[in-house]
Amino acid sequence: MELRGKQKRFLRSEAHHLQPIFQIGKGGVNEAMIIQIGEALEKRELIKVSLLQNTDEVAEDVAEELEAALGCQVVQIIGRVLVVFKPSSKEKYQKVSTQVRSI
Repeated sequence: MELRGKQKRFLRSEAHHLQPIFQIGKGGVNEAMIIQIGEALEKRELIKVSLLQNTDEVAEDVAEELEAALGCQVVQIIGRVLVVFKPSSKEKYQKVSTQVRSI
């Protein structure tokens, strides 16, 4: 699902009040973290991921890695915080994605 400008703006406004639930530190992005982020996206659809100061990772590189591995979309990157969206495959968790489709 390719997002249009209005849909991205809606997702950014929804994510504004969220706290980052994943932090990428000096270990960088590994397989276990990608699996956990995928599981969190399945339940929540919209999450924030922050990069700690001690990491060598660059936010844009992490965004590309997550998009390639999970098929998600990085809606926004502000400094060291990424807003990630992926529609859930289970209908009971599809709260945000149904709102996005209606826009």
